[in-house]
Amino acid sequence: MRIAVIDDEKYSRVELIHQIRQFLPQAEIAEAGNGAQAMSLLESEVFDILFIDIHLGDMPGTTVAALARRLMPSAKIIFATAYSEYAVRAFELQVDDYILKPFDPERIRQVLDRCAQVQSPQSQSPGRLAVSSNRHTTLLDINDITYIETDGSGRGCVLHTLSGERYSDSSSLSDYESRLSSQGFYRTHKTCLVQLKYISDIFPWNGNSFAFRVRGSSEVLPIGRDKVKELRRRLNI
Repeated sequence: MRIAVIDDEKYSRVELIHQIRQFLPQAEIAEAGNGAQAMSLLESEVFDILFIDIHLGDMPGTTVAALARRLMPSAKIIFATAYSEYAVRAFELQVDDYILKPFDPERIRQVLDRCAQVQSPQSQSPGRLAVSSNRHTTLLDINDITYIETDGSGRGCVLHTLSGERYSDSSSLSDYESRLSSQGFYRTHKTCLVQLKYISDIFPWNGNSFAFRVRGSSEVLPIGRDKVKELRRRLNI
């Protein structure tokens, strides 16, 4: 599970992260200390749960929440606030829950349990994806998809399969990342999302960067420099 903690008060961030780790020791937790950092984080990573302080120093937490909802619609958004009157406001803004400062460990546990219960059906493989282009819809088995890349025009993506077939779709790569990150897919670059089990080799490429190939294809695919460490970790290499 991937969690983001966004709060401009360092003590609050540290305390909340500590409490989350008590209940979810295996969770991957990222943090941001202001709205600008949060925006950058959300544009480069995908999360299952986001804890967002409703009062950030440089912008309202509602602005960050709106971006998160657009980029990763399945993520659970939890507002953190020191003021109980914002609890009602949280639900008006269609976020999933709220917590009050100072943080109560039992309340944190309840929120995490609720999020996990809601997400567990989504973590099961949906089996097939509906890929639409030019008013034609194709149903693809997720296990047949090796990687997905942007189409270069900014209007959609191209899905590649084990058989070598290519399918165009109007959805964004960020949308696919949100839908498939729990199915063994990882975004290696701003242009590429790969099903990890199909990576066949990783090698130096173009100076100090790295690239990879997938099973059944000779295509050289990019790895962002900031993605190499996490990719190696996920592949246990």
